[in-house]
Amino acid sequence: MAGEPHLEVEGLSKSFGALRVTDNISIAVPRGELHAVIGPNGAGKTTLIHQLSGQLKSDFGRIRLEGADITRLQMPERVRRGLARSFQITSILDGFSVLENVALAVQARSGSSFRFFARAASEAALNAEAMEALARVNLIDRAHRTAANLSHGEKRQLEIAIALATGAELLLLDEPLAGTSHEESAALVALMQELKASHTIILVEHDMEAVFALADRVSVLVYGRIIASGTPAEVRDDPAVRAAYLGEEEAA
Repeated sequence: MAGEPHLEVEGLSKSFGALRVTDNISIAVPRGELHAVIGPNGAGKTTLIHQLSGQLKSDFGRIRLEGADITRLQMPERVRRGLARSFQITSILDGFSVLENVALAVQARSGSSFRFFARAASEAALNAEAMEALARVNLIDRAHRTAANLSHGEKRQLEIAIALATGAELLLLDEPLAGTSHEESAALVALMQELKASHTIILVEHDMEAVFALADRVSVLVYGRIIASGTPAEVRDDPAVRAAYLGEEEAA
């Protein structure tokens, strides 16, 4: 359907006991948009990512991917439909090479037999696709290095490569810059800027400089509710946002 949002969220809510962590969240994300979700610690941002990815079942609301209702689908089925989450869920296998980690994601997508968890990168087709994903994230020179020996920032890049290898067109990135050095952050920001040309991205991030440099639109989450949504300039100038979050961040 023409003009259908790539991802549409309507009235999404999740409670843990008496505590409502996400409260009636609605967002429509067009294809090709980088949509940032910001807010103070405890605002519900990671819970929202859990709900979108399928890791956490929502109490109320609907999630539509390209118009299809995926609210009740499990995470593997959402991945097969082109939605993948990176960070805090991708499990890097430290004892495997960088290439093998990505080849396993290609293997899972293709339905190839794991052959008792045989080394996936031994299959030429898987190897070729995995190398393409590593090239996208500038890790091709690390392909045969054991994943455990990567730097923190390189592991973040590897997690993105794994997400790309699933064939995802929509990426959920949960605090990709957390714990990275200045140089690693700059490399990841450049990578996300490149990925905007080919992917829809929902980004949760505390680095406001990166958010305002990358985002097409920003939603501000406070106590589980979206208090503002708009362009970076609109959100930066919103008095309610500055009072609830940005003024505090910028003063820090």
